[in-house]
Amino acid sequence: MESMSFDELPATGAVRRAPAGPPGSRASGTIERAEPSRSAEPIELLRRVRHGRLATSMRALPFLTVARHIVCDGRIVLRMHSGFGHHEACDGSVVAYGADNYNDTASGEANDLWSVQFTGPAEIVHPSPEQERLFGAAPVSVNGEPFASAYLRVDPHFVTEHTLTF
Repeated sequence: MESMSFDELPATGAVRRAPAGPPGSRASGTIERAEPSRSAEPIELLRRVRHGRLATSMRALPFLTVARHIVCDGRIVLRMHSGFGHHEACDGSVVAYGADNYNDTASGEANDLWSVQFTGPAEIVHPSPEQERLFGAAPVSVNGEPFASAYLRVDPHFVTEHTLTF
């Protein structure tokens, strides 16, 4: 199976994480073209949950923030609060975005647990009205302040997926 960058993959094609190799090997964390499989692909797992965590650095310090996501054309579009300036810190930077179904365990809905993390460049975007509808209702406030939407698109270049099967 030949490794390739995300930009070389078709927008509707399936992608999967390469088999893990020794630490530092090329196979660890690269995206490969994959034949359709019985299990969900990492990008499709995001469609099962609404929120995740964005990770990057701001003023040389790491930070995490919650974001609502949708998947459009194989890319991840995030909605977050603009009041903290996190979207500006991420614009043009490489970020990581992760989501999981760990909360399903508390509700008794999950037999298997999964988490996915996508790493790639982020860019401030202005979603179309159709994309805004996909996000659904925005929060009313964040830390007592009115919520103001900001949007980022993350172009995944590296994917990590972890599953716990019970």
